[in-house]
Amino acid sequence: MIGIEQWIPTAVDYLWTWISAPVILILGLYFTFRTGVVQIRLLPRMFKTLADATPLDADGKPQSLSAFQAFTLSAASRVGIGNIAGVGTAIAVGGPGAVFWMWVMALINGATSFVEATLAQLFKRRDPAGFRGGPAYYMERGVGSRALGVVYAVVLIIAIPFIVNSLQAFTITETVASSTGTSLDGPMPVVLGFIIATATALVVFGGVRRISKITSSLVPAMALLYLVLGILVVGSHADQILPVLGLIVEDAFTGESVAGGAIGSVIVVGIQRGMFSNEAGLGTAPNAAASAATTHPVKQGLVQTLGVYFDTWIVCSITAFIILVSQPDLTNVPQGITLTEQAVVGTLGAWAGHVLSIIVFLLAFSTILGSYYYGESNIAYITTRKPVMTLYRSGVVLCVFVGSIASAGVVWTLSDGALGILALINIPVLALLTPLVVTMLRDYQRQVRAGRDPVFTRETLPDVPGITEWRDEQSVTGRDPQ
Repeated sequence: MIGIEQWIPTAVDYLWTWISAPVILILGLYFTFRTGVVQIRLLPRMFKTLADATPLDADGKPQSLSAFQAFTLSAASRVGIGNIAGVGTAIAVGGPGAVFWMWVMALINGATSFVEATLAQLFKRRDPAGFRGGPAYYMERGVGSRALGVVYAVVLIIAIPFIVNSLQAFTITETVASSTGTSLDGPMPVVLGFIIATATALVVFGGVRRISKITSSLVPAMALLYLVLGILVVGSHADQILPVLGLIVEDAFTGESVAGGAIGSVIVVGIQRGMFSNEAGLGTAPNAAASAATTHPVKQGLVQTLGVYFDTWIVCSITAFIILVSQPDLTNVPQGITLTEQAVVGTLGAWAGHVLSIIVFLLAFSTILGSYYYGESNIAYITTRKPVMTLYRSGVVLCVFVGSIASAGVVWTLSDGALGILALINIPVLALLTPLVVTMLRDYQRQVRAGRDPVFTRETLPDVPGITEWRDEQSVTGRDPQ
């Protein structure tokens, strides 16, 4: 067992350093070039699209989730322990410079997120609950390989709703124990695990609309509360803001703060933690993007890009400044949530630790729900048998309970490895299908220049056989043609 625990971190480190990170960076730059830097050029359209009305069906009801609901569904998975514990780990392991590379990768991966979300919309399919889609769907319908889609779906199901959700549950328990002074060896983890598992069951057995209702309320409220807490901490050390900003930039190109490290390790840690946080390129968020009812695939691509910026440039940045303005000496500091908690409590007092515990609890719980939905969408891709879905839901609930009472240990490393594999399967497929995205983007821009609210129909891509929705303008918009 000791040999395995030593071998897994080495293998995962090799995977990210020599394979995943270079592929993510190079193809992210490729997507940026092919889309004409869409992640910056169309930034104003992202905010406008977020408030788009949801197309209605023949009965006058929303066809599926709104653009905003799909945004919060993906944000529920993005905004969680990756933003609080993950950033703490990035700084402890990679130094302040890792934060700079998280920022850079958010900018580059904005294009990656745009491509994958747009493709998820293009190849989505309708089911009784609304729309479903994601990498498995565009691998089968766009590339023509169901086998590859199944492989991706299986890896995602293992990695996200089971491994990552167990980490979310453990982080809740760890944070509550720390803020209350309760031992992890006592009954508290069992009681808390039962509460989390029960709450998860009540939501996930209610379907995607119940999940979207919960996340659309929780995510904005908790993110705002966390930002307020962060502003209080950073404001208490206002004189350190500019020095910390300079430290982040300087360390990004020297790696001097890394124990025995170099610039390469700073960059890799920044990419790795950034990917864990904003998920761009992993193929997870497209499962949520596909659930939206919108009039053009590009619209949801823009919305999901905005999600990457919100996650990294705002939420992750506030965590980084919370730590660095109050903890200038990073020698032998703890990793993860403990580092963030120490900075908050050390500045504002014990009450702030309790507030942080509530924030972590609710953000991690919303991530559990969002991650669950990703797995559900991929289970539905593999099979539509109800007993399988019931078994999956029960497995997620059980995994949440076990994660609450068991030490994370090597699971953190397994999670990093699984995410690296997801990216290696998904991103090359995106590169193959990028010409379709470029065609849709040009169609979108042409309609915007003409003063129209863009509407896509499959006549725009007549030679692509895997498109089953987008029949005509009336079915897409829910309105009679003028």
